[in-house]
Amino acid sequence: MAYIQKGTSAFYKANWALFLAGFITFANLYSTQPLLPTFAEEFQVSPAIASLSLSVTTFALAVSLIIVSSLSEAWGRKSLMTISIFAASLLTLALAFASNFEMVLLLRVVQGAVFAGLPAIAMAYLGEEIEPASLGIAMGLYISGNSVGGLSGRVIISTFTDFYNWHIGMLVLGGISVVISVLFVWMLPNSKHFSARPLQIKALTITLWQHLKDPSMLCLYGISFVLMGSFVTLYNYIGFKLMAPPYHLSATIVGWIFVIYLVGTFSSAWFGSLADRYGRQRMLLLAIAIMFIGAIITLNELLSLKIIGITVFTFGFFAAHSIASGWVSKRASHDKAQASSLYLFFYYVGSSVGGTVGGVFWMKYGWVGVIAMIALFLLIACVLSFLLKRIIARQRIATTR
Repeated sequence: MAYIQKGTSAFYKANWALFLAGFITFANLYSTQPLLPTFAEEFQVSPAIASLSLSVTTFALAVSLIIVSSLSEAWGRKSLMTISIFAASLLTLALAFASNFEMVLLLRVVQGAVFAGLPAIAMAYLGEEIEPASLGIAMGLYISGNSVGGLSGRVIISTFTDFYNWHIGMLVLGGISVVISVLFVWMLPNSKHFSARPLQIKALTITLWQHLKDPSMLCLYGISFVLMGSFVTLYNYIGFKLMAPPYHLSATIVGWIFVIYLVGTFSSAWFGSLADRYGRQRMLLLAIAIMFIGAIITLNELLSLKIIGITVFTFGFFAAHSIASGWVSKRASHDKAQASSLYLFFYYVGSSVGGTVGGVFWMKYGWVGVIAMIALFLLIACVLSFLLKRIIARQRIATTR
């Protein structure tokens, strides 16, 4: 059966539908990130504790990915993605009525679990339905939706928090998400290359273990951990930095700084295409180098240079993530949903660990400590990238003998 080819109506509908689904997921997932200073003040908790409103969500998401992606092998891709985005939207509406930090954390844990119905399954859907020659750009476009959603959710929440309160912001974001969920169901083509199979726990365990035994996949999983750990750490604590002296920026202004996410829309699609042409490892190293340069620039106290540094860092992150996630789909010769879910498991565990540990560095060493932690993570990503190249070369030689 033919794959969805670039230039066709089905290609544009599939990509727009998944763009919108990514938009919903990441708008709601990161909705509490610009609220960390607000939570710290309103609920009288430390920055590291306030960061749990994001960390517990990403951790619940990471754990649930393994289960939900496996359910998709039996229940289908589109149905589970639909349940996921509708449930996430309704939980955001419920968050608007949370009256204490404990309730916020409880709802965010549940929300993290239902978020799992989209990311790994969307990547598997693209790997199964899109023609291989166009997979890089399709994956890049999907991740572009992630970046636009992450931007929009933060801007909506921070703006309404400044003018009204964060409860009103959650109501608005939840309402928008419900409307977009309806559009997703209408636009996404049904799977043509998916064959349902009974859910078998033993077979699932074997499959996951096979992916984890592959050293090249382990390198990609490690890269996802440190890349996301770096990214979330920077964005978790930049708000504390910019709302404090000497900047004294408002929540609205800090929220609009997330407009920088738009560069991720461009870089993810562009580097996905470049990786198809010039090689994934070369482009991945370039993207990591760009992240490092951006992080170093943010050490300058001049506000304009700090914003430029964040922009460069964000550009590099989405480029690197686009390449690494697409590489997982290409390397996995079987059970692509499980391979993708493991990638995202490490990705979101990295978010939880980096985002919370970054708070310790922030409280003890300030912004210099945050950047030092990020630099260490990026160094690890470079080492894993070089190791990945050697492993793939050895595997290629072994298969030709």
